[in-house]
Amino acid sequence: MENAAPRLIEAGREALRRGAWEDARAQFQQSLAARETAAAWEELGLASWWLDDAAGTFEARERAYQLYRGDQDARGAARVALWLVWDYLAFRGDTAVASGWLERARRILEGHESTNEYGWLLLREGEVALFRGHDPAAARELAVRGAQLGRTLGDVGLEFTGLALEGLALVSAGSVAQGMRCLDEATTAATAGEIKELHAVGQVCCWQIFACERVRDFDRAAQWCERALEFSKRWRVRPMSAICRAQFAGVLVWRGAWAEAEQELTAAANELHAVRPATAGQALGRLGDLRLRQGRLSEAAELFERSKGQVLSRLGMAALALERGDPAECVALIDQLLSQVGTSEMTTRAAALELAIRAHTTAGDAASGARLLVELERVAQTLGTVPLAAAVAVARGALCRARGDHAGAARALEEAVERYVASGAPFEAARARLDLARALEQLGRRPAAEREGRAAGEALRRLGVVREAAPRRAAIPDRTREALTPRQVEILKLVAQGLSNPDIASRLKLSDHTVKRHVANLLGRLGLSSRAAAAAYAARQGLL
Repeated sequence: MENAAPRLIEAGREALRRGAWEDARAQFQQSLAARETAAAWEELGLASWWLDDAAGTFEARERAYQLYRGDQDARGAARVALWLVWDYLAFRGDTAVASGWLERARRILEGHESTNEYGWLLLREGEVALFRGHDPAAARELAVRGAQLGRTLGDVGLEFTGLALEGLALVSAGSVAQGMRCLDEATTAATAGEIKELHAVGQVCCWQIFACERVRDFDRAAQWCERALEFSKRWRVRPMSAICRAQFAGVLVWRGAWAEAEQELTAAANELHAVRPATAGQALGRLGDLRLRQGRLSEAAELFERSKGQVLSRLGMAALALERGDPAECVALIDQLLSQVGTSEMTTRAAALELAIRAHTTAGDAASGARLLVELERVAQTLGTVPLAAAVAVARGALCRARGDHAGAARALEEAVERYVASGAPFEAARARLDLARALEQLGRRPAAEREGRAAGEALRRLGVVREAAPRRAAIPDRTREALTPRQVEILKLVAQGLSNPDIASRLKLSDHTVKRHVANLLGRLGLSSRAAAAAYAARQGLL
């Protein structure tokens, strides 16, 4: 019976190569019944990992590690330790324990720097440098070393995973064209079957899509999402499928396909929460972003809180503060994020800078807004995508308006609308139209302002900007004039045209405080959660 153990291990490995995870697990269990070996435990851990069996994965890998150490097999022990880094992060979110296993692998591999295991150690350290340390330069250096070692050893998986990490680091630092070339080559190799380690295929695909999103190249992201989803379904790679679906939902949100995005995000979040709860944060953060856009602010806040470790969720909490009329809180949250990210990770800074400029100008701090705009312009020019150019135009419009240059604001916002429309971003285009309507109103171009406000409101209505779920007081949809006072109807129209409270106060010869109270009352009476929701509601009622 003991002699059958090696044969059973090889049969299990063949099943793994076919994606037959249950068959593989059975073969390894039979091998262990015949004779306990570190190799059988290690392979059983991999089969359990593919089957989303957390308890089985930890049991098998920690036993394999003990046996490898007992056998003085440094490479085997380090290999399993590197897997346990991933396991403790994905299954449990235990960053301290994961860090401990990374240190053990590093120590064990001293004197083994020309091995495959050392190459994978370099890549794991590169991931930590990029995603936790926000240091793309260090990540790139480690990725290049890992890829070079892979080429030297003939390890294709190590080589192309390193190339993909190098590409993501380059994109994050602003070298978009060079980084995308690395990522395109690595992802092509991965999905064409050159990389035999399926977990590496998933990693490469996710990094590719993540890089596309970071620079808002959503057409490229959509193409690779479809390729990755096709691959994950063919091989029954459930974790990869769930993560790719969450990333694909980001593309759908941008394009305005919100119902489809919600389906993908809900399914991905539920699936990941069930098997790898620590990785569900990305899907939850994206769902929170969708809820924020929809005007469902309470739900957005809850989702951001549940996924607060995600950069997207931190941005969302800041945007939520601004939406609720607290620019000071928004500035505080964004400043904290910007200080932690540093200046080298351009792609993360871009979204934060965009929001910070809006918050500072809303708070009346044009000087800080101008300083941040210089950096945003530099980042957008370096990254070179149309959506980022549109974001710069919006920020420039906000700054012009804060300085009283309404003609400059209108020109900048007209450019923003044009670029967002060209990018297929209906929500961003609608928000820019609301700002444009406000600028046109200040210039006395009332028909044009009403036209832009009406177009924005109709776009928001089509997207599905909704009321908060809690108040549910909008049982008056067709009787707005009866539900509101004449003054509130008048103010609702101006809110829907994109005018701020001070603008409305100036137009109607009221105090800012009075207008603020009227706006709060009409939103509460209609069960609306935001000014964007008010614009959609007014369009739906024919008030624009």
